[in-house]
Amino acid sequence: MGEMQKIRTGRHCAFVMHVHLVFVTKFPPKVAVTKLVNSLKGVSSRRLRQEFPDLVRHYWRANKLWSGSCFAGTVGGAPLSVVKEYIEQQNRPV
Repeated sequence: MGEMQKIRTGRHCAFVMHVHLVFVTKFPPKVAVTKLVNSLKGVSSRRLRQEFPDLVRHYWRANKLWSGSCFAGTVGGAPLSVVKEYIEQQNRPV
């Protein structure tokens, strides 16, 4: 890492996080990013509560693990040919 990354802090945490998720669809996508994120949050919340029952007792008042907010941003500006090649490579074993 050439440049020093800024450490972000919250009330009870400190973090530096960069996540790159690529969802490759089989058919033309017709789902808004916010609907996809909310669906992932709902499924992950249910799975986490099943796997870790203490979460249910800890968050019993709100019955939620995630806030209703989300952030979506775009980066890059790569030509479509590069993006297409990247996606096509996802189906090939290393």
